[in-house]
Amino acid sequence: MGEQRWKDLFADLDAQMAMQNRLEADAETADRTRREQALVGWVDRVIGHRAQPLRLILDGGVIIEGAVRDVGADWLLVRPQSGGEDLVRTAAVLSITGLGRRVGSDVTSRRFGLGSVLREFARDRAPVEVLDRRGGRSAGTIDVVHADALELARHDLTEARRAENVLGRVIIPFDAVSVVRRR
Repeated sequence: MGEQRWKDLFADLDAQMAMQNRLEADAETADRTRREQALVGWVDRVIGHRAQPLRLILDGGVIIEGAVRDVGADWLLVRPQSGGEDLVRTAAVLSITGLGRRVGSDVTSRRFGLGSVLREFARDRAPVEVLDRRGGRSAGTIDVVHADALELARHDLTEARRAENVLGRVIIPFDAVSVVRRR
């Protein structure tokens, strides 16, 4: 009987040690996971969900529902459900819904900034609507893209950009932009 008690005691100690090892391994895994998640930016999460429907809430009360088509250094290009393209400044994003746990690779995002994309819009001469961070709207054609601002020839979006249709010109600093809509 004494020998059985020793075996039971050692078996119990072994079970306790195995449980302690499991708990320590679980805690280490959880800690490692938290550290890895702390290194992931929200844009990396967006990259992992390209072409999936997302809902973005921006400064000025702007809500965009659509799929992210491209990502840059400080911008997202979104194809809204209503059509066209929305060039969103990442600094204007207040919240995003629709993201899962997937993370995209940094390599897939473009390194050029907002100004480069706006210069492409200006080359296309496509009419745009600029929504600022306070909810203001300006419509027209981008004539010039400066280092830190865009210059917009204001006109009705239903009219071509011709001298007689231009109502004026406005310079909008990049920091004031929430989204540039091209339809």
